[in-house]
Amino acid sequence: MVLPELKRLIEQMGKEKGIDKELIVEALTSAVLSAARKKLGQNLILEVQYNDDVGEIEVFQFKTVVDKVINEDTQLSIDEARETLDDAAELGDSLGVKLDTSSFGRIAVQTARQIVIQKVRDAERDKIYDEYKDRKGEIISGFVQRFEQGNIIVNLGRTEGILPTSEQISRETYKRGDRVRAYVCDVRKTLKGPQIVLSRTHPSFLKSLFELEVPEISEGLIEIVGVAREPGNRSKISVKTREKDIDPVGACVGVRGSRVQSVVQELKGEKIDIVPFVSDPVQYVCNALSPAKVDRVLMYDELHAMEVIVPDDQLSLAIGKNGQNVRLAARLTGWKIDVKSKSRMEKKEEPGAKDLMRLSGMEEKTADLLFREGFKTLPLIASADPEVLTTLSGISKERIQQWVSEAGKLIDEDTAAKEPAS
Repeated sequence: MVLPELKRLIEQMGKEKGIDKELIVEALTSAVLSAARKKLGQNLILEVQYNDDVGEIEVFQFKTVVDKVINEDTQLSIDEARETLDDAAELGDSLGVKLDTSSFGRIAVQTARQIVIQKVRDAERDKIYDEYKDRKGEIISGFVQRFEQGNIIVNLGRTEGILPTSEQISRETYKRGDRVRAYVCDVRKTLKGPQIVLSRTHPSFLKSLFELEVPEISEGLIEIVGVAREPGNRSKISVKTREKDIDPVGACVGVRGSRVQSVVQELKGEKIDIVPFVSDPVQYVCNALSPAKVDRVLMYDELHAMEVIVPDDQLSLAIGKNGQNVRLAARLTGWKIDVKSKSRMEKKEEPGAKDLMRLSGMEEKTADLLFREGFKTLPLIASADPEVLTTLSGISKERIQQWVSEAGKLIDEDTAAKEPAS
């Protein structure tokens, strides 16, 4: 069976798509074998070969030479074998007869075309997956192609990426054709092909942006130790260096803030605090609470917690709006941080678990449990990791997130109430 269009298809796809010719030929012969079995019977012993010189598919039916034929589809008598095929045939030989393929040629062409195209698609998908799985952890650029149920589908050139709603910065908006830079946080194999999952909220996106802007980081002279983000609002990163002549914070900030401002612009105004990492945990926590000034710190190793005492006029700065500053500091350092004013400590005010009862829907049993686990005050709740509180209390993550936010607001209200009227 001569199939010149398939020969051209093989050559064209092999060249344009970069697919191994052997893979396409395999698909082609597989398709013809399938068509032959469908037309002639499933029990036949068939072999298909592709003659590249003439673009011909050759189909052979093999039969075993026997003394007495039981199955005419697979067996051939020795007399017939010697008379029609090979006069030297012996019992047990397997002899092949070339078949006329014209009766199933059209079916074979259509089936072959479909299989070849599918094989090429699969090979292309595998190539794209192999390419992007090694780019996990990189920043890539693309253009907004369309929107699907809140997710943004990004055109990356040879393939598409998905920027899920959960990985988008809430106050950012896009329209079709907008350029997008994002972090490759996952590459998955799916039935529809590789899925490149993008993120603009991942902490490593911020880290990777600094690696691009600060040569000393990419060269290994400066290390980003930790990142804490509330995407779109505020972030903190801690940096260190072994080089005495390098100021890690200054290098990340850049001349007149040029480097950090480039990152801020990419993140549409997200505020970024850059703090020096030190091995002393107390000093590290103090650095992380910047720009607030700390008076003294009480450390409780067994609880992995610190009580941070600040001057009264630094309390709101240390805690931050809705508890954001202390919350980011806690995430960055890994320590529970309870910020208290100097006057409150001098009066030895300790509201106890009842302070937690101010949170909407808080029950005494849950408040006592959180208190015993070291989350004794609203600042500790405001700075806590919702995942940790959810695990400890068994309360839903949504309710815990509500308490974290509400604790920050209550702290703001308390601070405002204590400030003298101007």
